[in-house]
Order: sequence, then structure tokens, then C-alpha cells
Amino acid sequence: MTTILTTVFWLSVGAILYTYTVYPVLLILLSSLKQAIKDTKFVLSKQGRRKRESELPEVTVVIAAYNEEKCIKARVENLLALNYPAEKLRILIGSDGSTDKTNALLSEFTDPRFEAVLFEQNRGKINVLNDLLNQVKTPITVFSDANTFFQPDAINKLVADFREPEIGGVCGELELVDAFSGNNKDSLYWKYEQVLKFHESRINAMLGANGAIYAIRTELYEPLPENTIIDDFCVFMGVARQGYRLTYNPEARAIEEIAPNLSEEASRRVRIGAGNYQAMSRLGWVLSPMAGTRCFAYISHKIVRWFVPHFMLLALVTNIMLAFGSPIYSVLMCGHALFYLVYFYGLNMSESKKGKLAAIIKLVTFFVSMNVSLGQGFIRFLTSKQSATWKRTAR
Repeated sequence: MTTILTTVFWLSVGAILYTYTVYPVLLILLSSLKQAIKDTKFVLSKQGRRKRESELPEVTVVIAAYNEEKCIKARVENLLALNYPAEKLRILIGSDGSTDKTNALLSEFTDPRFEAVLFEQNRGKINVLNDLLNQVKTPITVFSDANTFFQPDAINKLVADFREPEIGGVCGELELVDAFSGNNKDSLYWKYEQVLKFHESRINAMLGANGAIYAIRTELYEPLPENTIIDDFCVFMGVARQGYRLTYNPEARAIEEIAPNLSEEASRRVRIGAGNYQAMSRLGWVLSPMAGTRCFAYISHKIVRWFVPHFMLLALVTNIMLAFGSPIYSVLMCGHALFYLVYFYGLNMSESKKGKLAAIIKLVTFFVSMNVSLGQGFIRFLTSKQSATWKRTAR
């Protein structure tokens, strides 16, 4: 029995360490090797280094909105003010049965580049996107959210990669800001994910887009089931399944406010967590060795990561059972207890706290909170029928 508990404990700890520490190192090494090979080929051939120059393509920005009266007017104005050629830009916003002033505000715009589609019934974001994509005639579709704001040259940067015919989708960069101060709230974890995304893009292993700013070749869009939760991830992976490359362009930038409170953020994470497991049940093709580096990244970055809540629980339970009569596991249990005490302390710690110790406490609290929400998402996925309708985040 002790042998089994010991094996389960160390496998659980090992899985957590692998996805958060070992995988990034392996990824960066693989990415660096590929870049070195690419640089060497360029030196020898003097070809293939820079993207070919071409005209900017016609683009449609597509947004599904629900009860966004506080930001929808400013959002449309933001899109109309972009420095993308006016004759090549179309903006298509679908209001998903909004019950506030969203429809009235959208109806005020008369710019020929803009069109609003007002749906009477609230059916969920993916259903709106499926309908809107049927109306898109441009070769490139840019996806975004109602509460996101593009930098003036965001679309110009975003579509640059499409000069290469093998590129099917491009993900931009989202900067998070505090709603009250306007300060950048990019956390250490967010920056960590940006690094992974950059190196995964290098080795053709991108796994999903940020729904706030990404683009695909319109012809590659595949309508998704009406109960799909994380549409951006599934749309992007659908493009990869068709054999096209996905890239990450951090120069294509957008800004978005963070959730105003922890409860709103936790609710969002639980929903995304349920969506992760839903997506996993539909994306079996990525687990095939034929998927190449994307299979490696998917298992290491996503599959193992999505089961970290389970590994954390297994590690805690087996540690408790092993602590009786074992000095080593008793010490580890003390470390375990301290880790979760820091988490509970961090839940009530003021956001204004500064310093290295406060930063560590906030990181531990974020890590545990994120995985608690992910675990709740797993329970929701198993026990609830997934709904297509959405609840907007308070802003």
C-alpha cells in the first residue's frame, strides 16, 4: 500500500513540475534549435528570411455582443478609427438578444464600413459567430470582443503573417489594464504564458488564440456545435487541423480591462475550465503523433495542465497518508500545509501590498485559485449540460 501511495504522490508532484517548469525549458530549447537551423539556412541560401511584400487584404472584424451598452459605442468608434484602409475594412457586430441599450447604440452608426445584426433571441456567442461568418465575404476575418480596444495599427500587424500562404491563423497580443487606474495588470503568469505562446509559434505548435484579437483565413472557418464554450480555442485548432500554420504576432496589440472583482474572475475561470474539458473531448486528433510538435505541446501545455487540480488533490491526500510514521513525508506535509496557509492568507491580503514577499503570496494565491476554479470547471463539465448562452462579465 505504501508503495502505491508513494508512486501516486511522486507522479502527481512530477506532473505538476513537468507542465510548469520542465516543459517550458524543453520548449525553449526546441524553439532555439529550430531558429538556429533557420538562421543557418538563410546564411547559406540568402533566401526565405523575410516575408514577401503584398497589398493589405480585405478584412472583416467580427464581434458577438450581449448587453454591452457601457462599452459598445466606444468599441465601434475604436474600430472605425483604425488606420487600416477604409475601403478594405468591414465591421460586423451581432447583438445576441441584448436587453439593454446595446441595439439602440449600434443602430446609431451609419458608416458604410459598419453593419449590425440584431438577433432577437439570446442563443450564445458561438451561434452568433456561426451566423455572422456566413455573411463574411472578405478573405480574412478578425475576431474580437466588445470590451477590447485595438491599437491603431493592430489589424495591419495582425494580417502581416498572411503574406505566407501556409499561415492560416494569427493571434495578437492582449494587454490587461485595471478599470480604475488604467495601469497595466499583466501578471507574472500572463507573461509566462506569452513566452510559451511565442516559442510554440516558432515550432508550429500553437494551441489556441486569445479571443480578444486573432484572425483566420475566412475559408478555413468551421462552424462549431451550438454548446461550444471556448470558441477561440476551437476555431483556431480547427484551422490547424486543416494543415495550416498558426502564428503569434505580439506587435498586433489590444487592450482590455480585467474583471472588477475576484468573484467575477472566478466565475469566468470556472466557465473556461468547463470549456477546456469540453474541447479536450472533441480534439482527439491532436493526440496523434501525426500532429507533430503540436501533439507534444498539447499534452505538455494543455492536457497535463488541465489535470493539475487532480494532481494537487492526489498529492495532498497521499502526503497526509504517508506522513504518519515517515519523517520525510512529515516534513513535506508541513510544506504542504504552509503552501495552503499562504493561499488562504493571500485571499484576504490587500492588493496594495508590495515587495517580494507579497509577490510570492500573490503568486501562490493566484496559482491555487486558478486550479480551484479549473477543478470546479471539471465538475461542471461532468455534471451539467453545457449551455451556449452567456453571462457578461461586469465592467
